[in-house]
Amino acid sequence: MQPFRPFEMERWQSTYEYRVDFNLSESGVHPLSVRELLDLAGQETADDTLLGYGQSNGSDELRAAVAALYPDASEAGVVVCNGSAEANFAAMWRLVHPGSEVVVVVPTYAQTIGLVQMLGGTVKTVPLLEENGWQPDPAAIRAAAGDRARVIVVTNPNNPTGALLSSEAREAVVAAAERSGAWIVADEVYMGAELSGRETPSFFGATERVVATGSLSKAYGLPGLRIGWTVSPPATREELWARTDYTTIAPGTLTDRLAHMALSPEVRPRLLERTRERIVAGLEILEAWMADVGVFSYRRPEAGAICYVKYDLPVGSTELAERLRAEHSVLVVPGDHFGMDGYVRFGIGNPPEELHAALERVGEAVRALRQEGVSTPL
Repeated sequence: MQPFRPFEMERWQSTYEYRVDFNLSESGVHPLSVRELLDLAGQETADDTLLGYGQSNGSDELRAAVAALYPDASEAGVVVCNGSAEANFAAMWRLVHPGSEVVVVVPTYAQTIGLVQMLGGTVKTVPLLEENGWQPDPAAIRAAAGDRARVIVVTNPNNPTGALLSSEAREAVVAAAERSGAWIVADEVYMGAELSGRETPSFFGATERVVATGSLSKAYGLPGLRIGWTVSPPATREELWARTDYTTIAPGTLTDRLAHMALSPEVRPRLLERTRERIVAGLEILEAWMADVGVFSYRRPEAGAICYVKYDLPVGSTELAERLRAEHSVLVVPGDHFGMDGYVRFGIGNPPEELHAALERVGEAVRALRQEGVSTPL
């Protein structure tokens, strides 16, 4: 058995996110209430929902709604999970074995890296290059995958950079997977949260061996429903579903019903429009503030309520995040949690008044740090 590896970012967020005045560590937009979702769906109530066990892989209606989001998918290939965390867990549990080589495009949400290591696999990383617009070198993808890769993991749109993989990078991932016989695990939870309004094409359907994961958390503003999913070939679906028998068994019946409402053709576009409006507004606030403060550099994100920024201050990212938390009651994610010191991830999905107030406190911390010593040039 491999040693347990704590998930640093989730421990950081879950320990402090409700113990600060302002949480800028969240990567989704400010959530809706149940009442707001019901109003969008034109429903008076969901009080008649029976709180028994529901269909353990998700109701037929919800699985059909999820399948409709993907090219050539059917409900027979969908497993509804408790968030994308369970979806990713089931996928990696199914695909990674002791000695498996797994290629991961980084920086990324570190859950899959930790799972590979605990399942006895070996992680080979391919970096996103900031100077290349947070795109990977296709040659690096080919070299990392080689002939032995078992899985290639991509997060697209990316967390933490908010970048979208270029068509060249996508083609390189697919070609590497086909050459080596690897599976692609595509974490696509930010799909639908693109600033442009043009949804990112899924990796599902690009080759035969793909497990795409998604959820209602980031692009929909419904993280409290804890609804995620896997989309895969039907035969693989059976194996993923079997693994959830050992975890949470089934999604909640109430959340299943509300999720079906959210993904209806009438409601889904309204939710995504709300998300884009909030992301655009939040990014405008953050960009104006960073231009005034003057210690940050960044590549503009293309998706997600996040902005990954490099800073020019004389402290490491964990120390900076801790000082913001302890001294100013603002929570951010340090770049250390993505293996990149000297960066922080700001969430921009808060209501505008909260975001303004939180950034004012971060500005106070920046001014104090600049007075403490001379910073290192970028």
